[in-house]
Amino acid sequence: MTRINTNVSSLVAQNRLASSNKDLNSALTRLSTGLRINNGSDDPAGLIASEALRSEITGLGKAITNTQRAGQIISTADSALGQVGNLLNDVRGLVAEAANSGALSDEEIAANQLQLDSSLEAINRIAQTTTFQGRKLLDGSLDYNSTASSVGSLEDVDISKAKLGTASSIDVSVDIKSAAEKGSISVGADAFNVATTDAVGTSEVATKTLSFDVGSETITVRGGADLASFALTQNDGLDGAAAASGTSTATAIEIEFDGDSNTSTVADVLTALNGIEGIVATSSGDSSTNVAAAVTTVNATDGENVGIEVTAANEEAVTINYTQGTDADVVATFDATANTLNVALGTTSSNNTLSNIKAQIDGETGVNSRLLDAAGEALTGFDDLTVSGTALPADVTAENVKAGLKDSLVFQLNGTNGAETFNFGAGTTQAQIKAAVNLVSDATGVVADDADGLSFTSDSYGSDALVNVEVISEGDDGTFGAALSSTRAKGTDIKASINGVEASGSGNSFSINTSSLALNMTVSDGSTTDFSFQISGGGATFQLGPGVSSQQQASLGIGSVSTGKLGGASGRLYELGTGQAKSLTNDVSGAAKIIDEVIGKVTALRGRLGAFQSTTLESNLASLGESRTNLQEAESSIRDADFAQESANLTRAQILVQSGTNVLSLANQNPQNALALLG
Repeated sequence: MTRINTNVSSLVAQNRLASSNKDLNSALTRLSTGLRINNGSDDPAGLIASEALRSEITGLGKAITNTQRAGQIISTADSALGQVGNLLNDVRGLVAEAANSGALSDEEIAANQLQLDSSLEAINRIAQTTTFQGRKLLDGSLDYNSTASSVGSLEDVDISKAKLGTASSIDVSVDIKSAAEKGSISVGADAFNVATTDAVGTSEVATKTLSFDVGSETITVRGGADLASFALTQNDGLDGAAAASGTSTATAIEIEFDGDSNTSTVADVLTALNGIEGIVATSSGDSSTNVAAAVTTVNATDGENVGIEVTAANEEAVTINYTQGTDADVVATFDATANTLNVALGTTSSNNTLSNIKAQIDGETGVNSRLLDAAGEALTGFDDLTVSGTALPADVTAENVKAGLKDSLVFQLNGTNGAETFNFGAGTTQAQIKAAVNLVSDATGVVADDADGLSFTSDSYGSDALVNVEVISEGDDGTFGAALSSTRAKGTDIKASINGVEASGSGNSFSINTSSLALNMTVSDGSTTDFSFQISGGGATFQLGPGVSSQQQASLGIGSVSTGKLGGASGRLYELGTGQAKSLTNDVSGAAKIIDEVIGKVTALRGRLGAFQSTTLESNLASLGESRTNLQEAESSIRDADFAQESANLTRAQILVQSGTNVLSLANQNPQNALALLG
């Protein structure tokens, strides 16, 4: 059918041509932009996925930049710390050189001190001037803020990591379960001959003792050798002039008490008794009991003899000469060369109490004394017993077995710092062994003590503290080796928990390292005191992930490396300066301890920063880079155009457009065929 008004073929050709043009334009757009999705209508779901991926890729890109920036900051700090380390090594050399005082003049040591002072100034300058884009790195501004300084038993604390998250602070609670201990080996008394101190320098005063009951109480009276009897009688005629009064002769004591009003008490009787020269009286219980009845005469019996034992610090036998002096008070003089003690009693008899005689003896250098009975047991209650010149023998001597090793001994002593061999002969005292060991304690790390027997103890705490005693040879009569509690001993490390987490202990130091908290603390020697403190901000926080959360952040504390802050339990670095306690002229050994601790701290800080950079930052960079690559690949597969496919689509669309144009031209010619019918 031939139509003029409606050219259906043309309409069909137009529609096809429009569709082909659309495909052609789409292919051209994708090829020109390189994107498959140029607007939402191209692929709504793909657009949503693509935009989400693009957001993650952007976050990863910033995380990579942040990580790189953090690495640059750490590198800057590490470089400065390297210079600090070099200066500290120079200081260590100066300290070691200054210890050679036998070869260096005072002027040379002073020159070393000037160089040391210059190094300390340089360290302070580095601490103040090391910056990154205007932010100081080593002046303590990147350290954590805490109240740890208020803890008395805390010698040192280093907080390397503390994630506060959304909280404003972290509470740190420390529970010390057991203190660090030193390694120790004791030597039993069987290793030594014991001096016969129960007989050395002892002069005994004979006493008599009697006792009687007053109501439910017992009064015991002790007196000199002449005391024979005692009587307690009632005298109503005292008329309150005295609750009780006493009289005495050389052999008898009589006490009268006022029984008229029944007011005299046992305390009154004791007061009257003790007011008599040479008498010591005590009560068995409540001295407020009233004295209600007379007591018949009681005869005295032999009591415990009281002696003054005198021993010399050099453990030699002591000769004591007692005389009646010419001074009012007792005068004691000790001749250390002859081991002779001269005691002159006072002309005032009230000064001649055992307590005063003992006090005058103890006032002499090289001798000590105590009151004891004939069995050698210490006595009390006789301090005020007054003696006369006839009560003490003119002179006292005694044979004494000298305290010391039973036979010759050679042993090697090992400690944390090294070993030393000792050679002692028979009779060497504990004090002499102690002195020999302590003379080289800095070389061995072992200290000897004879306060309670003989012991060898490490000067440091913890499982690294070692004491080892190896007996190389000993005489036939020697028992030193058999008397050792052990031949090898080590100390124990402190055991503690921090916020419930078991800490790793080393000596008096302990530490934890968790995802949110990492710190190292040192408490005072052998401390068992629990404590707590608070961390309230500070530190350097690095954003290392694409999402802003504590899990994608790293926190790091960098303490000050100024001379006032660097140090540990032995002291601070500034103390090595001129005029300070640990300067080269005041305490070179103390300076060596401090500088060793400081070098260890700076090295540990560099190691921690290096570990953070290599482990945390570099691994994070690698992980972020791979993640970004994978996300970019995924986003590209969704949004980027496939050029091969789009080129084919373009060619197809071009052909279809050309074909459609030709077809449309032919379709538009069809109505002209109707003119042939009119002809």
